[in-house]
Amino acid sequence: MTEKEEQFMQYWAANREREKKWQHQLLVGIPIGLLFSLPIVVIQITGKYWYVRADMVANTMLNPYLLVSAIFIIAVFVAVFYKRFQWDQREQHYRELKAKAERESRSGNTVQQ
Repeated sequence: MTEKEEQFMQYWAANREREKKWQHQLLVGIPIGLLFSLPIVVIQITGKYWYVRADMVANTMLNPYLLVSAIFIIAVFVAVFYKRFQWDQREQHYRELKAKAERESRSGNTVQQ
């Protein structure tokens, strides 16, 4: 195994439970979630410049509290989903490296005997 793989194994063994918690995933992932929901705000703000009729309809029918709550829900969902997906990828990589290390230790033991 390479040095980088060994460092990852040590890091992930120490931090995997902390990064699995949804609170940690939310706090770390919220910038990505807000970045994902940012185009909704940009379109709403700039809509009056490129499509006047849609802006008029949105202003008469759209509740601003509904828009803010929808943006918040989208940001939270994307944040948790994205960080959970990353956690699963890292966990799979950790298990693969662990199996690789176990195979190498077994093959090393059979060669030495």
